[in-house]
Amino acid sequence: MNKLIKIISVLLLVFVLLGAECSGNSAAAQTVSAGGDHGTPVQAMTISRQLYSTVFVENTDGTDDGVTRLISSMQSHGLNFYGLIASNDVVILKINCQWAERGGTNTDLVRSVIQAIVNHPSGFTGEVIVADNGQGQFGSERRGGSLSWTNANSADRRQSVMDVVRIFQRNGHRVTGVLWDDFTGVRVQEFSAGDTTNGFVVEDTVHSTGLEISYPKFVTEYGTHVSFKQGVWDVTARAYASERLKVINMPVLKSHGGFQVTAAVKNYMGTPSDRLTNRRAHNSVGTGGMGTQMANTRMPVLNILDMIYIGVDRGPSSSYTTARQINKIAASLDPFALDYWASKNILIPEVEKLPGGRASSMNPDGTEPGTFGYWMRLSMNELHKAGFWATMNESEITVVGM
Repeated sequence: MNKLIKIISVLLLVFVLLGAECSGNSAAAQTVSAGGDHGTPVQAMTISRQLYSTVFVENTDGTDDGVTRLISSMQSHGLNFYGLIASNDVVILKINCQWAERGGTNTDLVRSVIQAIVNHPSGFTGEVIVADNGQGQFGSERRGGSLSWTNANSADRRQSVMDVVRIFQRNGHRVTGVLWDDFTGVRVQEFSAGDTTNGFVVEDTVHSTGLEISYPKFVTEYGTHVSFKQGVWDVTARAYASERLKVINMPVLKSHGGFQVTAAVKNYMGTPSDRLTNRRAHNSVGTGGMGTQMANTRMPVLNILDMIYIGVDRGPSSSYTTARQINKIAASLDPFALDYWASKNILIPEVEKLPGGRASSMNPDGTEPGTFGYWMRLSMNELHKAGFWATMNESEITVVGM
């Protein structure tokens, strides 16, 4: 009987997510199962490729109800935000935090997304973790990232990530900030091996892209044991609950001097340890390493791209004076479709306004080494090899809200 109830529950959740997508839409017959052991609810379901690669766009300055409208837009097209996140999940918001001013994810947007999560219609009893790894190097102060920049990316420039975290903590919510820089140089074993030290697990295999997989493993201030790859560790049962750990990927759109564009895919550079792998992580970006990292650790349940201010020059830093105010956000299950659309339709047109702008190298359709399109396709191929769906074919990307 319990088995029958579980089957019915799964079928109902699939129906909620598919919604209108399965009605009168020929593309719905072409389905994709993302597969894999370390991922999201989407990976346990079969959904249409069209819905998976839909990009939802919303106007917002971060302080208004833009995220609520974004979630409503997703819902009206068959994608239920609260079908992606369960009420007792542990949710990592993987932001940009290596750079101050407009170089990091907008903290008003972070606040709005956390609010949406804790407003879960079933009552949120889980935990939200805002995190990133600035690698303990480079960044605005040449020592990596910070969750406490006093010159932050927000309407109130003093509002840091940790200020946002404390607002929710004062209201009784389990929300915390974890700066992975603090232990990016500490090599550890998994919880299952009896190691409770905060640090990065490093797998010894070097993949064809040159990446040596590494990922954070840590205990939050609430005592939650988290492995980015394996999931939430139950201390009593001595077992991982992979399905309880969700990642929402929240980068800011900006130019990048070495890899042309920073967006959802490049943002995964904040999940390995560059120091423990002798810079294999950063060096592998141009050869598809971020696709390897996604496929072999944990895929994001959703990607929300911060385009309230975008960095058009001298990236990956982005100052108050050089950033362009666009007042948009965009979301997609497919990080590649999202990056393709945003680079082509938001970032490049702004870069082309600059004298001597180098928009040609940012072209997502580029096939030559040294172009954004080239390394993105190498990364996308890594997902395809692992059985995940992603696309950079413009005809397969649906845009809602523009």
